Amino acid sequence: MARTIMLVPVGFGVGLTSVSMGIVHALERHGIKVNFFKPIAQPSNGDTGPERSTAIIGLNPNIKPPQPFAPSYVANLMSGNKADTLLEEIVERANKALEGNDILVIEGMVPTRKQQYSSRLNNKIATALDAEVVFVTSPGADSAIQQKERIEIACQSFGGTSSERILGCIVNQINAPIDEHGVIRPDLAGSLSGTHQKQMEVFQLFGRSPIRVLGYVPWNEKIIAPRVIDLANHLKAKVINEGQLHSRRLRSISFCARSIPNMVDNFNADKLLVASGDRSDVIVSVCLAAMNGVKIGALLLTNGYEPEEPVMKLCEQAMATGLPILLVETNTWQTSIDLQSFNHEVPIDDTKRIYNVQEFMASHIDKHWISSLTQVSSRERRLSPAAFRYKLTEMARTAGKTIVLPEGEEPRTIKAAAICSMRNIANCILLGNPEAIELTAKQQGLELGPGVSIIDPEQVRQLYVAPMVKLREHKGITDIIALEQLQDNVVLGSMMLALGEVDGLVSGAVHTTANTIRPPLQLVKTAPNTSLVSSIFFMLLPDQVLIYGDCAINPDPTAEQLAEIAIQSADSATAFGIQPKVAMISYSTGTSGSGSDVEKVREATELAKQKRPDLVIDGPLQYDAAVMKNVAASKAPNSPVAGQANVFIFPDLNTGNTTYKAVQRSADLISIGPMLQGMKKPVNDLSRGALVDDIVYTIALTAIQGQQAEENEYND
Repeated sequence: MARTIMLVPVGFGVGLTSVSMGIVHALERHGIKVNFFKPIAQPSNGDTGPERSTAIIGLNPNIKPPQPFAPSYVANLMSGNKADTLLEEIVERANKALEGNDILVIEGMVPTRKQQYSSRLNNKIATALDAEVVFVTSPGADSAIQQKERIEIACQSFGGTSSERILGCIVNQINAPIDEHGVIRPDLAGSLSGTHQKQMEVFQLFGRSPIRVLGYVPWNEKIIAPRVIDLANHLKAKVINEGQLHSRRLRSISFCARSIPNMVDNFNADKLLVASGDRSDVIVSVCLAAMNGVKIGALLLTNGYEPEEPVMKLCEQAMATGLPILLVETNTWQTSIDLQSFNHEVPIDDTKRIYNVQEFMASHIDKHWISSLTQVSSRERRLSPAAFRYKLTEMARTAGKTIVLPEGEEPRTIKAAAICSMRNIANCILLGNPEAIELTAKQQGLELGPGVSIIDPEQVRQLYVAPMVKLREHKGITDIIALEQLQDNVVLGSMMLALGEVDGLVSGAVHTTANTIRPPLQLVKTAPNTSLVSSIFFMLLPDQVLIYGDCAINPDPTAEQLAEIAIQSADSATAFGIQPKVAMISYSTGTSGSGSDVEKVREATELAKQKRPDLVIDGPLQYDAAVMKNVAASKAPNSPVAGQANVFIFPDLNTGNTTYKAVQRSADLISIGPMLQGMKKPVNDLSRGALVDDIVYTIALTAIQGQQAEENEYND
């Protein structure tokens, strides 16, 4: 099974792009099909091109990373309380990126002051993608103990250090030259004492930690050495002599402020020498060193003083050796500050450095861990709310069904229809006065689109009188009665469904449940071999989707009916990509209690098992035993469902409806439904307090049910 691994940075400046490059490269070297996705772009100051990680890893012809979302787009959604929309779109791109691959590597957001939601959003993205997490950290100026504590605190947001979702951490930039503020300073390399001893403590501490270290990556000044052209672009320098501007690299810096005899020891290969432009003695001395075979990185002149013509003529032979000479207008002090702000990230066009970084990082990542990633994970996969909503819309798009909306003049319904049209979820028919509908749409700034049709009931009611009389002739219905009943748009929509003109019906934004369900029961009927109609709610918890049934239809089902509800609900779960583990809920677990209510649940459980031995069903179970592993271990240790249930069947409507509303409101979560089960063709009821999104997803559910009903009819 394909796996998604998310790299989550713990702190700023941990070398996240380099680690991403290394892991992707390590996976490829092991023959693992891998793709990469950075959901949200985070350009560094001065970045004007494509997102760096995506562009660099995308240079590999075997890897096709999706484009990240722009920071401005993300900020607008987050400020507008539309994180769910963002997560669905991320899931969509991630799913497409995972197609045909074994591993998808996700690069998380780096925490910054501008994007203070980054840590929270990392958690949401990991949950939405059901991703396994690898933390990326750098010791910085922290002590070893502080470093370990930071990782353990970060783990708490993802279920704690013992969570199956946390694979481990990668410690990057070990022994890096750090100043007193924790900033990496390549110019300080070799001048700091005690750094190695401090970093050795990291090895020792993590050796006793429950967090597995998947890679210790030492500081390597060679792979961060920029080209001279990179520095020239950063400083906006004038090129006095190009030389090997594009190939020479800079590994250290010296400021030439002393006399020549006191500076010549600093005239070394790959070094940037900085001096005022009027220091002709320095210029000539550097050129002499170059003529003697010293491959100096570059000479940077300050204060805007361009070397005089005689000096330049004297140095022609030295410049021919490839020595780059640059000039900036700033003084030496300001130039030193500008040099410290240089971005040491890998440029997109520096292919040699990209290769070196990939090789170096990959060589320091645990090879046994990399090879183990192709093995099937023992962790139970969970369908997140964002993934579930995305799955709904994708399945609905594929179904391509037409849904009738009897409450066509209701503003929420009109907006939902417009969204469904825009996202190709379903074709929607709005029943209502065309002028009123178009006016409401205009007032909301909506474009109804080609996927929305408007039918004026006044113009078509008469067409359904004769078919309705025929359907209900056993009840003695007449033309007059039929026409009168057809004044109700739900009845009209039900007739359209019964005659196969539409594939499903959604109502309830202004009608009661009874008014929504009664006409379809009379006209559409129940499915063959079905004894009752029931309902389920999809409860979208933060990290998984649960199914509750029956919370809307049957007040006090018998044991036989309860067994039927369990079977219907399990089949619905399977249809929507949830592997059902059905808990028959009661106030007692196993044989610990007695009474008629418990006996009903026990009997229903046995009946369901007999009818469908292929399903995983157990009961009676108390709710806590059904969901909590520690409670399940003591109350129902041998249950195949306890502690891991995802489908909950309540013993009666009172219990089910109360529980669903208590969970929904107390946990402030989204629920989708009720979705009706057992109808010959799909009909779904809305809450009268339904939001636009609720209607959209109910339409999607109905479209999917329409496809399933069509397949069942074909098979029959």
